[in-house]
Amino acid sequence: MKIRGINIYPLEVPLSDPFVISLGTITHARNLLVEIITDTGLIGMGECSPYSFINGELPEGQLAIAPVLARLWIGKSAFEIENRMAELDDLLIGNLALKSAFDMALYDLNARYAKMPLYRFLGGSNDRILWSDRTVSVGEPEKMAIEATKYIKEGFQSIKVKLAGPFEVDVKRIEAIRKAIGSETPLRLDANQAWSVSEAVRTLRALQPYNIEHCEEPVQAGDLMGLQFVRQNSPIPIMADESLFDHRDAIRLVQMQACDYFNIKLSKSGGISKALKIAAIAEASGLHCQVGCFSETRLAITALVHFVLARKTVAHYDLDSPLMLSLDPVEGGVDLSANGRAMIVNDEHGIGATIKREFLNHEQCIEVT
Repeated sequence: MKIRGINIYPLEVPLSDPFVISLGTITHARNLLVEIITDTGLIGMGECSPYSFINGELPEGQLAIAPVLARLWIGKSAFEIENRMAELDDLLIGNLALKSAFDMALYDLNARYAKMPLYRFLGGSNDRILWSDRTVSVGEPEKMAIEATKYIKEGFQSIKVKLAGPFEVDVKRIEAIRKAIGSETPLRLDANQAWSVSEAVRTLRALQPYNIEHCEEPVQAGDLMGLQFVRQNSPIPIMADESLFDHRDAIRLVQMQACDYFNIKLSKSGGISKALKIAAIAEASGLHCQVGCFSETRLAITALVHFVLARKTVAHYDLDSPLMLSLDPVEGGVDLSANGRAMIVNDEHGIGATIKREFLNHEQCIEVT
């Protein structure tokens, strides 16, 4: 199965409401699609979501670089996933989100060729019910409490809360949410690097009574000494997110005992191939993982669910990005019902999801042959 051509599409979908985190505000999903066409007639599609303030990538940059990467693959075997991804790494350092779209398209192709759903191609089984959390973005305490209450009424079983400092306001945010929804529903915190080391410890100790499941990336990304100190002094388990991109980061985090959980995102890890390596390191180290997202549509989220079904070490699911979009451009794939239950409704080959043709901007498509 040789690669005959690669099409590259920009995809922009407005969010229903602005999404606010400590690092910035998102109003649109500005993603990139990679469509690989083979001489067998099979086509594979992958999607990535650039978040400039996390993965350092912009849609404009991805559209400029993607054709350069695509040209490396024309005429080569689509079966050799490891070799194809190594070629991208050898040419270009970083740019893991962009590479993840190429990676995803290859896995889609190979599972289609094998006539298997992707989770089975990866060695997994569709034997788990996955419940996504729902994320409350940063705002005034009362507004955040109203948003959390809405999600509880919709049936979500866990709530993720974005925090951004200062200390007094973050405590009021959690107090208001707990007063509104009660004490039973687990809360997951995400500071997105908003706190200093001392502020992180102070805040997490103050929030201990509020049934907090874990906290993501409390301090500056890359400050592993700081993250290690917070983990040692926090009553709440710590999850590495922006400090964890690929498997090399995973090794460093384990060596320093700097976190209790890994958060794996395909647009952060470089795709499924590296996500599998991170999961293997977690399993060998006795850690569990969460899967997360940026602003992906159900296409990439469906691929992520296939990955989850193939690795038991993934225990938490943050899959709610499609629920934030004002439009659903995807046909097939995982069904995220109103209460966050993620269901793959059939066993179609490959990812089992595609972008509807009317959402593909053919005028802006870059064709590489």
